[in-house]
Amino acid sequence: MTTGYRTSWPGPPAGREDQPSRNPGDGGAGWPERLAGAVTAADAPDTVFALSRHGRRTVVTGGTGGSPGRPRDRLRYEIGSATKAFTGLLLAHLVDSGLLTGGEPAAALLGASRPPGRAPVTLAHLVTHTAGLPALPADFYPRALPAWRTNPYARYPDARVVDAFLRHRPRHRPGTRWRYSNFGVAVLGHALGAATGTDWQDLLADRLLAPLALRDTATRPSEGDGLDAVGHGKDGTGALPAFDAGGFRAAGAVRATPHDLLTFLEAHLDPDRFPPLTGALRAVRTPVLRRGFGHRHVHTVAWFRHPTDGGPLYFHSGATLGQQAFLGFRPDTGTALAAVCTRRFRSGDPFVSAAYALLAEEH
Repeated sequence: MTTGYRTSWPGPPAGREDQPSRNPGDGGAGWPERLAGAVTAADAPDTVFALSRHGRRTVVTGGTGGSPGRPRDRLRYEIGSATKAFTGLLLAHLVDSGLLTGGEPAAALLGASRPPGRAPVTLAHLVTHTAGLPALPADFYPRALPAWRTNPYARYPDARVVDAFLRHRPRHRPGTRWRYSNFGVAVLGHALGAATGTDWQDLLADRLLAPLALRDTATRPSEGDGLDAVGHGKDGTGALPAFDAGGFRAAGAVRATPHDLLTFLEAHLDPDRFPPLTGALRAVRTPVLRRGFGHRHVHTVAWFRHPTDGGPLYFHSGATLGQQAFLGFRPDTGTALAAVCTRRFRSGDPFVSAAYALLAEEH
């Protein structure tokens, strides 16, 4: 295992090498050591823990594998379901811009009429996982099985996702039950595309990636140029092909460098720096759903929101077959954390819990 850290002030623009700071200035919190411990515990071929505190970045990299050919913090990592934080912000921006309200029936946008007497599934239902949809379409598994260990989502294209949604008959009235659903957010992406006349990935690039200067973020793998991190199985061996999200791009297609992920999170900590997105960045910090005993589980349109002694912690994690990611931020401490690694989730995995703890225990 090799580890190393670099700091910079302020955060570097995407695509530029960061300049090491003469004064790491971690506020006495011992961040380099704490992050290095998390990198070691991840026990993955490539791991990066990237932290921003009041704009000052500390990035620690390491891995059990050989050198990937470029600095690990300059690789693009698959963030899986953390893509939903991007899609939630995109919807919030379209609403803030007056292009949508969030109350539009998804089926109508996708060209279908609502059966008489049936309550419509709206964009708001889809983004909050209250549309009454399962995690995945019923026929996803038999189609995906032949490629289950390589690229199961690639076998379920756009048209099939939309068709499965239009044919689905929810057991419960939309808005009454919460169930986490890749299916629902995938449909949301297609509905946003239909509403604007622009595919989700192009809409994301134009409305979010460009204003935030996320030049090292993409929704498709690179063409063998070494920009993308290579995923591995549970034991950290056996390289896996680049993840293909198929028709589920809005739920899991984003891949980005740790520096771009920090820039994305820093925008949430200081919305006024990004005038085109200020309203949306503020909106995605607002609770829109409370569930569970005592309403302890709080959600925004983009983030899970947990309480800490000092204030709320916002986060989302994600995984593909061979990579994992954790994104989180705390406005009360001005801290953001982007953690990525190239190993599939395994039982008792310390990666996400370690990343969460680093933020939750910050003072």
